[in-house]
Amino acid sequence: MGADGSTSDGRPVTVGVIVNEGKELGGGLEELRSALADAGHPDPPWYEVSKSKKAPKKIRKLVEEHGVDRVLMWGGDGTVRRAINTIIDEGYDDVAIGILPAGTANLLANNLDIPIDLRGAVDIAVSGDPRAIDVGEMNGTYFAVMAGTGFDAMLIRDADDGDLKERFGRVGYVVAGMRNRDVSPAHAVIEVDGKPWYTGDASCVIVANIGTILGGLEAFPDASPTDGRLDVGVVEARSSTEWLRLLTSATFKRAHKSPLTKVVTAEKLTVSLDRSLPWEVDGGDRDRTNEFEIRCVPQAIRICQPWTADTGEKAP
Repeated sequence: MGADGSTSDGRPVTVGVIVNEGKELGGGLEELRSALADAGHPDPPWYEVSKSKKAPKKIRKLVEEHGVDRVLMWGGDGTVRRAINTIIDEGYDDVAIGILPAGTANLLANNLDIPIDLRGAVDIAVSGDPRAIDVGEMNGTYFAVMAGTGFDAMLIRDADDGDLKERFGRVGYVVAGMRNRDVSPAHAVIEVDGKPWYTGDASCVIVANIGTILGGLEAFPDASPTDGRLDVGVVEARSSTEWLRLLTSATFKRAHKSPLTKVVTAEKLTVSLDRSLPWEVDGGDRDRTNEFEIRCVPQAIRICQPWTADTGEKAP
């Protein structure tokens, strides 16, 4: 793919747009249409959906009926996750994703240096470098940012169910977190790459593909979405005081050194709990279970990113 927005064989990029109607960025959809026209795409195939779960059907229409090779996703991490799952499951190997970060946290965009700026994001989505990144898979669902069970899943569930995220943005996560701060740990048995790694109480098990996760906390400073491994953290905090200590450590980028956490990297892992708990993938909560199969899928999806010296071209 060239920096001028052409494909590897010289053809112009064909883009299509999926808009999650509940998300906002910059001057909104009017500015998006203007920015796309300025970038040489005045009338791309375009679908608007009321919820991210309706995006997969529209993505299939973009690829199969309109022949697009770059799907621009207007929304947050959950909306992007829907695109990732659809493209991998359908085997659309030639299709890349352009992120238009209109969500609450936009963790994947931030970690990939995609600006939270409408015209800057459009520029990268249309003319950026579609580089492959790893994804994780948890119980059959792919994720690009993080997945987990326990405290983080309960926090996300309550933030969504009570509309706290929509009403208060990131502060909604804090409110939901306070409601769940005294959650009782589950007894966990975890195997990493086929070998026993952890046995004990766990308030939260987090598996991350990138370093900065929920709430913008840098939990895994050495994490990389291109190293073929996932970063795993077990949190043993039980009380409000212990959670405060842990969050303070995370604020100063020291969560991985806290005595309340255990960390490791893995290509695959299994987690068995003594009771069923909610779980989440990229901010979407799931029904309770007590068994988890998790693996890294290397170089699974192409995301449009800024050009760098490593790719042989400068950012446009």
